Amino acid sequence: MDRWTLQMGYPVVTISKNDSLDNSVTISQEHFIYDTDAKIQNPELFNKSFQWQIPLTLAVGNSSHISTETIIWVSNKTETHRVGHVDGEMWLLGNINQTGYFRVNYDLHNWRLLIQQLMTNPTIISVGNRAGLIDDVFNLARAGYLPQNVPLQMISYLSQETEFLPWHAASRALYQLDKLLDRTEDHSLFSDYVLRQVEPKYLKFGWPATSPDGSFMQVAYQAEELQREVMMLACSFGNKHCHRQAVSLISDWISSNKNRIPPNVRDIVYCTGVSLMDEDVWEFIWMKFHSSTAISEKKVLLEALTCSDNIFLLNRLLNLSLTSDLVPDQDVIDVIIHVGRNPLGRHLAWRYFREKWDILNSSVSR
Repeated sequence: MDRWTLQMGYPVVTISKNDSLDNSVTISQEHFIYDTDAKIQNPELFNKSFQWQIPLTLAVGNSSHISTETIIWVSNKTETHRVGHVDGEMWLLGNINQTGYFRVNYDLHNWRLLIQQLMTNPTIISVGNRAGLIDDVFNLARAGYLPQNVPLQMISYLSQETEFLPWHAASRALYQLDKLLDRTEDHSLFSDYVLRQVEPKYLKFGWPATSPDGSFMQVAYQAEELQREVMMLACSFGNKHCHRQAVSLISDWISSNKNRIPPNVRDIVYCTGVSLMDEDVWEFIWMKFHSSTAISEKKVLLEALTCSDNIFLLNRLLNLSLTSDLVPDQDVIDVIIHVGRNPLGRHLAWRYFREKWDILNSSVSR
C-alpha cells in the first residue's frame, strides 16, 4: 500500500494490443499529470520513478459480446500479458466499472473500436463503463495524452444514450471545454457541434410535464436527472427552443406573480432568463431574492443574478455582496465565484477579489 499512500497523485495505465499472433497486450503505467508543461518546468511533480501496484481488470469485446473480466496485477513500468483471443476488430476495456483509482488509455485503434461500438450498440458496454470511458477520454485529452478530436468523436453517440451517468460525465467535461474555448474563434463551431449531439435527446425529453390540476408529474429520479442534464446542456449551448421556453416561463412569473416554473429546473430557467432578458428581469430576480424566506430558493436566485451579460449589473452585484445586508456574509465568496464563472465576469471577479482582499480576509477570519 505504500506506493498508493506515500506517492503523490495516481497513475495512468496504457493498454496496447501487440501486432504479434500470441494474443498479448502491452501494459504500461506512469504518473498522471494534467499540466504537461510542468513535466519540463518542474520535474519533481512528474516523477518517472513512481510505480504503483495496480489491480487492472480487463475485458475483451466485439460488436455483440464482452468477455468476463480478468484481473492483472501490474507492478512494473511496462509488462506484457496474454489475454485470450484478440483479433484486429476486438476491443479492450480496462478498469471495469471504475473500481480502480487510475485512468486508462489505449492505442488510437482501440479508441476507434470503442467509439464504433458506442455508435452501433452502446449497451454492450455497461452504464458505468460508458461513463468511465467518457470521463477518461476527456481528461486524457486535456492532459495531452490524446488528440482533442477523440473525445469529441466519442460523444457523437450520445443521441443513443438513455442513462444519466454517461450524460453527466459528458456534461462536466463539455462545460470545462466551453470555458477554455469561450473567447476563441472556434467557440461557435464547438457549441454547434455540442448542440447537434444534445438536440435529439432534448426534443425527446422536453420539459417537466404537468398534471391536469397544474401540479408537476413525478418521474423516476434517474429519469428526472437525465432530463435536467440534457435541458441544462441545451440552454447553456444556445438551443433556441430552450431559450424561448425559459423566457416564456420568466415572463409568465413576472406578469402573474405566480411562479409556475418546475422546481427542479428553476436554476436553469432563472439563469437563462437573466442572461437573455433585460435589466428589469435582473431587478425582478433581485427583488425575489430579497423577499424570499426559503434558503434554498435564495441560493438559486442569487446564483441566477451572476448569469447576466450586463457588466454593469455584475459589478453592481459584486459591490452589493459586501455593502448590502441582503447578502449574508457566508454567500459573499459564492457571489465572487459564480461571477467568475461567467465569461464576461471572469476579470471583474478577479479584480474585485484583489481589491477587496483585506475586507474579505477579515470577514472570513471572524
